[in-house]
Amino acid sequence: MTSQRAYIGEFEPYQVRNVKMKTKAQKQAKVKKVMEEFKEGSLHMGSKMGPIVKKPKQAIAIALSQSGQARKKK
Repeated sequence: MTSQRAYIGEFEPYQVRNVKMKTKAQKQAKVKKVMEEFKEGSLHMGSKMGPIVKKPKQAIAIALSQSGQARKKK
């Protein structure tokens, strides 16, 4: 019976993912927030206990990573 369910389009619970896609505006807002943290001097590498980011290129890389824009597009 389970093999038939796969053909119908139903998934097992571990395969279903509720991931909301971020819009372009949400991604831009996240980048803006991270860059403001960098300008204030409160942006840390890794966790809040990590060293403070001092280079703008590092801040840009962190911002793109957190907003989901750093991944290569298919």
